Amino acid sequence: MSINNLLIAFIAIIAAPLLGGLLTGIDRKITARMQNRFGPPIIQPFYDFFKLIGKQGIAVNQTQMVYVLGHLLFAIGALVMFVLQQDLLMLMFVLAFSAVSLIMGAMSVRSPYSKIGAQREIMQMMAYEPVLLLMVVGVYKTTGSFMISAVFQHDKPLLYSLPLVFLSFLYVLTIKLRKSPFDFATSHHGHQELIKGLTTEFSGSQLALIELTHWFDLVLLLGLITLFFAQPLWVGIIIALICYFFEIVLDNISARVTWQWMVKVTWVAGIGAALVNIVWMYLIP
Repeated sequence: MSINNLLIAFIAIIAAPLLGGLLTGIDRKITARMQNRFGPPIIQPFYDFFKLIGKQGIAVNQTQMVYVLGHLLFAIGALVMFVLQQDLLMLMFVLAFSAVSLIMGAMSVRSPYSKIGAQREIMQMMAYEPVLLLMVVGVYKTTGSFMISAVFQHDKPLLYSLPLVFLSFLYVLTIKLRKSPFDFATSHHGHQELIKGLTTEFSGSQLALIELTHWFDLVLLLGLITLFFAQPLWVGIIIALICYFFEIVLDNISARVTWQWMVKVTWVAGIGAALVNIVWMYLIP
């Protein structure tokens, strides 16, 4: 890896959580206003993060922190692969390993609430992972390469060739962000509950690292939206922020559904739309 790539990766690792934390703060502010509340300051997520870091960590077993670190490091690796415009297919596998690490951490304890949350997270992965893989197939069919750099070198935005794949990705984005109506693995900040599901048995620095990972994931997922509008890049960034705003609105106006409904509709609508788009590309070059 060249010095230039190392510098880009370093800047991304520093900037991504700052941007992710600010977006999370804006999310909370918009949510509060929609609920007729004033809401916390935009930088409140950073206050919460450092407060959690300073709390005494209580680990149920010695492997919990290992899984949390795996969750974080795989997310950082996926982000670095994105900013360095590496293999998109490998990026999706690394991102999946990050999710699996958190599931393993939740399953490593005896709490029934934690295990139920982990099982629901597995259901979510079963719903969104096929759509993400079909998106990669669509990118390969359009650009002739799995490399993200090929997307930026392509003569037209991906949206022209993959409109249904883009809509499918927006659908599963709600699942990935754990927002309503798909926030049943762990309750979202706008819908507080006594039991947190997937993260029930995490506390202190462990919970802080999980939140930090969420910020990395948020920036990466919004970055994937920009791939569909890669030329010019600033248009993709604006579209990604607009999409995130609509995710916040959806989170506050929708009720939670069952995991059975989520999997069924995602497989029928999300995977179906993506498959139609890809088959159409093969039949009409």
